[in-house]
Amino acid sequence: MTDTAATGRRGRGGGGAARRAERSAVSFETAKYIERNIPNLDILNEEALQIIEANAETILEEIGVNFPDNPAALQRWRDAGAQVDGERVRIPKGLARELCKTAPSEYTQHARNPERNVVVGGRNLVLAPVYGPPFVRDAAGGRRYATLADFQKFVKLAYMSKWLHHSGGTVCEPTDIPVNKRHLDMLYAHMTLSDKPFMGSVTEPSRAQDSVDMCGVLFGEDFVQQNTVMTSLININSPMTFDDVMMGALEVYAKNNQACIISPFIVGGAMAPVSVMGTLTQVLAEVLAGIAYSQLCRKGAPVIFGAFVTSIDMNSGAPTFGTPEAAHITYGAGQLARRMGLPFRSAGSFCGSKLPDAQAAYETSNSLNMGLLSGVNFMLHACGWLEGGLVSSFEKFVMDADQLGTLHHLAKGVQIDENAQAMDAIREVGPGGHYLGCAHTQANFKSAFWKSDLLDYKPFETWQDEGARDTQALATVRVEKMLNDYQQPPIDPAIVEALDAFVAKRKAAEPDSFM
Repeated sequence: MTDTAATGRRGRGGGGAARRAERSAVSFETAKYIERNIPNLDILNEEALQIIEANAETILEEIGVNFPDNPAALQRWRDAGAQVDGERVRIPKGLARELCKTAPSEYTQHARNPERNVVVGGRNLVLAPVYGPPFVRDAAGGRRYATLADFQKFVKLAYMSKWLHHSGGTVCEPTDIPVNKRHLDMLYAHMTLSDKPFMGSVTEPSRAQDSVDMCGVLFGEDFVQQNTVMTSLININSPMTFDDVMMGALEVYAKNNQACIISPFIVGGAMAPVSVMGTLTQVLAEVLAGIAYSQLCRKGAPVIFGAFVTSIDMNSGAPTFGTPEAAHITYGAGQLARRMGLPFRSAGSFCGSKLPDAQAAYETSNSLNMGLLSGVNFMLHACGWLEGGLVSSFEKFVMDADQLGTLHHLAKGVQIDENAQAMDAIREVGPGGHYLGCAHTQANFKSAFWKSDLLDYKPFETWQDEGARDTQALATVRVEKMLNDYQQPPIDPAIVEALDAFVAKRKAAEPDSFM
């Protein structure tokens, strides 16, 4: 699918300028979101699933969940029939699951370029970049605190990356901007430097409202109320605590028909039991309560069943990634999400390595393939993750983004049509021949095999003559080339002017705060 210009508000001024910009713009190819033609990997039998579901209901009824510092939430639960004791909410068996039934099984997230809309749910997989690190790393500057300039570069790279469908959210945390105002700069970058879908702010309810209001400028207020234009991340403070900040952001988004990922933050052995069954039980209990609460805020609000899962090194306490236990939990969580008829979020380019090295590659490959086979519908952190999520790496971003192409091709499955059977080629070549020059090869060679845009397959002598570059060195060159080739996607100048005015007004409304 090639890029075409589009704006969300056709009625605003500046349309002629936007069309002229479109005609002169360079077109970049972006693959459509993945539509799986392969089966999901189900590792739990019916007995295991029923045990997990029954135990999760027991947790909600007997142990309960906490909604601290949120009187409105506690009242919503009382009105729904839950038992509220202080900040503890105990939910009768069956109530949370019944409330979850009004959540949609899939939804469309609209981009300002309609050709880049994504459908979340079903057999689809949407890939989005790393989210949240305060540090960045590149080969030239090493590890350092992230800046707004770094953030803008990542948004450009995500826009330029063929296999990424989504611009993401806090691709890195720009620490040179005040905490209470940086969300405005991040949203502005997503809206103006890319035309892919993006995420909103969740660090404070008023910032979620700013996200909705800025989308009203970009798309039109009526369009935002009638359509989903953001998918945002709501983490549960595991075990079983729903803090008022995240719940406040959820309330804003649900009220405005915007999607939220309801995601426990699980580090096995610290925030959940060390066993797979115990962790899956807690995950399901937390997700049931969180999604049910979203539906108390607004029936039909779009949500995603989330599961961020890692294990822990029991000697050092450090999180570990790409492990068999995390895979088992992710596969099981996918089955639980499908039984609820909800979109599923998990997996990513997870690794614990400090550098984009062999450890990073092994752990990331395990995590990405696990995500594909577990039936994930929305994969946050699909590229750029380093050092357990503390670092967004420029080199690893393009390394991972390149490898996401393999997920697209694996998901296609095996073709069985006449051309794929290749009987004419086998007849033409016969015993002892070769297929390089046969008609079937000539007709199909351009599309037969996926090809990396990054990795080096040259002969040793050529590789050595070109500097014997390793993959990180190749990635450094690719980052530079992509940023040099970047051209901003067309946008109506009147919308940019209105966004500028909104950001300026909101920044002037309160003093800077770095706390």
